[in-house]
Amino acid sequence: MRIAMIGAGYVGLVSAACFAEFGHEVVCVDKDAEKIQALKRGEMPIYEPGLSQLVQSNAREGRLSFSLFLAGVVERAEVVMIAVGTPSRRGDGYADLSYVYEAARAVAASLSGFTVIVVKSTVPVGTGDEVARIIGETRPDADFAVVSNPEFLREGAAIRDFKHPDRIVIGCEDERARETMAQLYRPLYLNAAPILNTRRRAAELIKYAANAFLATKITFINEIADLCEQIGADVQEVARGVGLDNRIGSKFLHAGPGFGGSCFPKDTTALIKIGQDHRAPQRIVETVVAVNDQRKRAMAGKVAEALGGKPRGKTIAIVGLTFKPNTDDMRESPAIALINALQDMGARVRAYDPVGMEQAKAALSDVTYCDSPYSCADGADVLVIVTEWEQFRALDLARLKQVMTRPALVDLRNVYPAEEVERLGFIYRGVGRPLFELAVAELARAS
Repeated sequence: MRIAMIGAGYVGLVSAACFAEFGHEVVCVDKDAEKIQALKRGEMPIYEPGLSQLVQSNAREGRLSFSLFLAGVVERAEVVMIAVGTPSRRGDGYADLSYVYEAARAVAASLSGFTVIVVKSTVPVGTGDEVARIIGETRPDADFAVVSNPEFLREGAAIRDFKHPDRIVIGCEDERARETMAQLYRPLYLNAAPILNTRRRAAELIKYAANAFLATKITFINEIADLCEQIGADVQEVARGVGLDNRIGSKFLHAGPGFGGSCFPKDTTALIKIGQDHRAPQRIVETVVAVNDQRKRAMAGKVAEALGGKPRGKTIAIVGLTFKPNTDDMRESPAIALINALQDMGARVRAYDPVGMEQAKAALSDVTYCDSPYSCADGADVLVIVTEWEQFRALDLARLKQVMTRPALVDLRNVYPAEEVERLGFIYRGVGRPLFELAVAELARAS
């Protein structure tokens, strides 16, 4: 099939490359001339494992190309996918739909023959209705159908998620469009990927509801972690016991410094606004957002505690800046709020991340960036693990102890066993875990 992908951002580029890998003919269109020229040279605007090879191989085979010009591409396409950004609008938190509507108007002007318009961007309920209205008013003679086909791609695992999805959601009321979408995803039939056909508005809500539920699981276990610290329990044991219940599941039950990224913060806020607009307040989600925002800065208190409550003038080494591993995305990363809070306390901050430091420079100031975890820790009073990159899972702790002014480790992802770190002479603080030295003392008293 011939596909026009509008938007060469994260969703658009990954989806375009994967559809091309399935054998479809895909043209990815974007207004950013610098980005398009870079893509033509095989240079990626984002970091995503495996994406560069996928784009380059399909471009060589002629199945994937890039263009600045929409008109001719849309005219030849059987399916037009809108995958532009829907960031939170400044001031009120609503999803900014201006890029979606701009794309709809541009598409309408170039339609030829029956065309399926697919909204892949995450959009509030009713956006598909408005897209259909815009296209219908712009081109009353056009033969088209609007479909909601939300994406469920995790940054760092997007290609696998696309090729082996948990489900494919297709929201539409037009039988021709439904048949076209079935053909579009036919290569996934061998993987037995379930296709869920719904009404368009249900499909639009599914994405928001899914992300809000996952954000709620994260926030729930983070609050349980706080309780664990007070009663001397280990949140990892609690989470394992809870997650073994098949009704709950083990995923997204890992305590940490709070959620960030391009989806959860934006989508939970948007769902709250949707609920307010339709007089159906989303009280649980409202609380999730409030608790998560407070938690990010509260992690600075844990770092200060490891410094005896006196962070002013101390040097703090932060390893891991992106909101999760295997991405260079700094949007709403917990590291930002943490570093800002530590700087407000008078601390000096050094930082290292495997791929995210250039993006971090746009979000943070007065930070010394280093070229390895060890150079970052050199002369530091405490080392803080914020993002659980694989490179940080087997650090040479003895080497770290040698270069640090004071051996202290604050492990916000619970990467290391407390007893192992403390036996090497470190002060250790995890999340939702009892202090090992206190646990040993209690055992001694009990015996």
